[in-house]
Amino acid sequence: MPIDVNELRDYKGGDPGLWKKYMEQRFKDPSIVDQVLELDEQWRKQLFKVDEMRKDVNKLQKEVIAPKKKNKENCDEEVAQMKEMQKQIKEMDLEVPVIVEKRDKLLGRIGNMVDPEVPISKDEDADNLVVGIYPTPPELEANPNLLPCALGKLEYTLPESGPLTHDELLWRIGGYEPVRGQNVGGHRAYFLTNAGVLLNQAIINYGIAFLSERGYNVLQPPFLMNKEVMASIAQLEDFDEQLYKVSGKTDDPDGSSEKYLIATSEQPICAYHKGDWIEPKELPLRYAGISTCFRKEAGSSGRDIRGIFRVHQFEKIEQFCLTADDLEISQAEHKRMLQAAKEFYESLGIGYRVVCIVSGELNDAAIKKYDLEGWFPGQQTYRELVSCSNCTDYQARGVGVRCGHATQQEKGDKADRKSYCHMLNATLCATGRGICCLLETYQTLDGVVVPEVLRPYMGGKDFMPFVRGPPEVTKGEKNTKAKGEKNAAKPKN
Repeated sequence: MPIDVNELRDYKGGDPGLWKKYMEQRFKDPSIVDQVLELDEQWRKQLFKVDEMRKDVNKLQKEVIAPKKKNKENCDEEVAQMKEMQKQIKEMDLEVPVIVEKRDKLLGRIGNMVDPEVPISKDEDADNLVVGIYPTPPELEANPNLLPCALGKLEYTLPESGPLTHDELLWRIGGYEPVRGQNVGGHRAYFLTNAGVLLNQAIINYGIAFLSERGYNVLQPPFLMNKEVMASIAQLEDFDEQLYKVSGKTDDPDGSSEKYLIATSEQPICAYHKGDWIEPKELPLRYAGISTCFRKEAGSSGRDIRGIFRVHQFEKIEQFCLTADDLEISQAEHKRMLQAAKEFYESLGIGYRVVCIVSGELNDAAIKKYDLEGWFPGQQTYRELVSCSNCTDYQARGVGVRCGHATQQEKGDKADRKSYCHMLNATLCATGRGICCLLETYQTLDGVVVPEVLRPYMGGKDFMPFVRGPPEVTKGEKNTKAKGEKNAAKPKN
């Protein structure tokens, strides 16, 4: 149950109007709040009716039936009446969980609160809030108050560009085989080879060392999750757009236990403490998740079809932290996780900008999300490398991760509410995207320089030379190019 229903109950100190506002800021239907409250009222009335009828049954039993039986009087009519009332109570009792299920299903569609820093908009290109740029451009050096600034209004000198994009560079250093991968695994499949494998493993091992030095516990989670556990964490649309369902008759012959491949280690680590009650002195807990990730990329048809930037299978190093049930504490942890990501990419020599994502692009759990977008010199643009979110207690409620003691509030019966941990997640590096950015950043005329911090993890290798020419143009690309040239040759009216 993602949010506490008491947050909507005005008689318990809740503020339904505030949650309607959050829904409007997310560009979602605010009437869901009213629908939840209507079902909640039905639930309370039903419980009241059942309770009153039980009282009537007890009264009938004690004040009428019992005395008549004691006096040897006939009470068949009253007994029949009592049995009919008990039958009605049983029927009404059966309606209670049905109402609760409907209410809670709607409650699950209400997103988390929205942090005041978040720009209220659906337009990322215009309104994402730029809060940091590395290296510092001349405009920001001249005017340190330039940031934060809406992306659509910000003008500054971009970093240097490069001649080749990552897909050609990875091919030329002999780092991957896309066609052979597609022959085996279909669209967006690939084999990493030689330099590509070394780079991939180097980033993983450097990422582990980087986070270990900062006090993170390293976890390699299961890549499969039971459906009921995944459903307590993932949004419903994720099942269709992201998640691969796994079926097998060996360990589940009747199909009663569905499993899903993870899209990120955030998902299983969310459930690592499922049902636990964590003592305040144990917090914060910081985990470095190392896993292969699997994503359908259902909404990305036609995008990034070359190279390994957007694929169905990749490795990722993830930051995942749990804090006390205190917004100020989790906000500070959010900044600390973002700082760790910034230091990681600075150590790799990658330029970036950090943006606070608009409200319309937040997932239901996040109250605020920062993206760190790396500079890709070959593409001459910024691309997302890191997503860093504060989900407060939204996910912890789903998996029942409690902490501390009941929290005292100032008004109403919302005092003594259950206290749940705050959960935060941040990519450190999706290795495929990291490789892409590194190749474009460190390209030369003869090959690619290995960043200094990665050399100890690549057997001392400091340079990856080109071992073959550019990849062949595919039939589809030839057709697209020919079509473009044909359209360009048409006379303009």
